[in-house]
Order: sequence, then structure tokens, then C-alpha cells
Amino acid sequence: MLQAGEWADVEDVSGEPEWVGRMAELGVRSGCRLQVLQPGSPCLLQVGGCRLCLRGACLMQILVRPVTAAAAW
Repeated sequence: MLQAGEWADVEDVSGEPEWVGRMAELGVRSGCRLQVLQPGSPCLLQVGGCRLCLRGACLMQILVRPVTAAAAW
């Protein structure tokens, strides 16, 4: 689990097409970078200029790869 302040790249968003589409509308799609502001459930994420609050079941549908601090910028 990522900790507060850590960055990650989204590898995949799975689930129903409506869910995947909604996440894409909010900026959560393969290739995007996000930051964890508050871990847990609910989890607060920074994606581009938006902040999103997602719960456990929703978070489980987003596959991410952690980014090292040097690569975050």
C-alpha cells in the first residue's frame, strides 16, 4: 500500500465499462501519475489538478506502479 506523499503511475483500471469511463473522465487512466494524499479507506488521491476520494472496493480496481522520489518530477 502506498503511503501519504508517495507517487504512482496507473498501469490499468479494471471493472465495468461505465466505471472505467468515469475514472478516465476524472483523469485516472493508464499512464497517468497520481499522488496519495491520505492512505486508507477512503483514500484521498491527487490526479492532475483534481483530488479524488475513493473507497476500498474502488481502489482495488486501479493497478498502480510506485514511482521513486527521484522520478516523481
